[in-house]
Amino acid sequence: MRVALIHDWLLGMRGGEKVLDALAELYPQAELFTLLADPSSLSPRLSNMPIHTSWMQKLPGVKKYYRKLLPFMPAAIERFNLDGYDLVISTSHCVAKGVMVPAGVPHVCYCHTPMRYAWGLQELYLQRVPRPLRSWAKLQLMKLREWDRASSSRVTQFIANGITVQQRIRECYGRDCVVVHPPVDVEYYVQSSTGQRETYYLIVSALAPNKRIDLAIRACQQADRQLVIIGTGPEEQALRRRAGVETTFLGWASNQEIRTHLQQCRALIFPGEEDFGIVPLEASACGCPVIALGQAGATETIRPLGQADHPTGLWFMETTVESLVDAITQYEDRGHEIEPADCRRQAEKFSRERFLMEMQREIARAISHHPLVHT
Repeated sequence: MRVALIHDWLLGMRGGEKVLDALAELYPQAELFTLLADPSSLSPRLSNMPIHTSWMQKLPGVKKYYRKLLPFMPAAIERFNLDGYDLVISTSHCVAKGVMVPAGVPHVCYCHTPMRYAWGLQELYLQRVPRPLRSWAKLQLMKLREWDRASSSRVTQFIANGITVQQRIRECYGRDCVVVHPPVDVEYYVQSSTGQRETYYLIVSALAPNKRIDLAIRACQQADRQLVIIGTGPEEQALRRRAGVETTFLGWASNQEIRTHLQQCRALIFPGEEDFGIVPLEASACGCPVIALGQAGATETIRPLGQADHPTGLWFMETTVESLVDAITQYEDRGHEIEPADCRRQAEKFSRERFLMEMQREIARAISHHPLVHT
């Protein structure tokens, strides 16, 4: 079969791109379609595949401001011509699932979340818009929500990355779907030979509004704890202005550097509400405890201290500095109860091999319901 893989944008190897990389392993002859791409920032597997981009790719310096092009993204994704393909697989958190698919061709969407900008986090994003433009921006987000709901009918089969997203797909699109958790590279993310840990806390994240990095910065300031932040994003300059001497920004880092920090840090802090979140499981694979907001995806991946056998971290329950500081204090009092081996075993439940097997099964089911697929 000729297979088309659709992705929102390819500008780095975060969680969504790691899912795409695994799908590319299933379909090595597939071709990629994405709004814009930087092959130099991708895995060897993805960078060596044929990549088709939209007109956005030709805009000067677009990587610095592409998020501001959000109102134009639906039309851009719809312009891709997928005639001649027998199977379409989209991995979507924004507009990828809205691609136009020829009649009779199955479209399987691995959904990271219904478009956050248009649904649950609309007000958070509007706060970042200059006040004179907020009315216009709100109108654009309402139009995006209408398009997002309508274009969901182009998907043959949704696959959610977790229970939280499964529920959101039902609420936003009125569609039922199965859950296949994302893959974790437990062969790469391993414990160090020494097992010794330093005193700093770690964040590995895009620096975006919904990630709530500001919460971790203020909590570590109040608790007088060292914080190391790996990642870049639109909030970086604002976060740097807010941070004090106890916070170190490392910017972009290689997978090897990230693994080293996960092996050495005191604990990973995961302060935002994530639909799933692969980084906490990569930390667990390294034997690293996780302090996470006890909502959404973290409730599926972190076994909380004091509430579960064989804990792998702990939850803080309110998005406040005080709640996170209390969690840090509790961790420093009782963190010795978290065994690295238990963290590792939890991560191994989400292996890449398990993901590939489950995705093969679900894609085969979708294909079986479309007799017009070319063979």
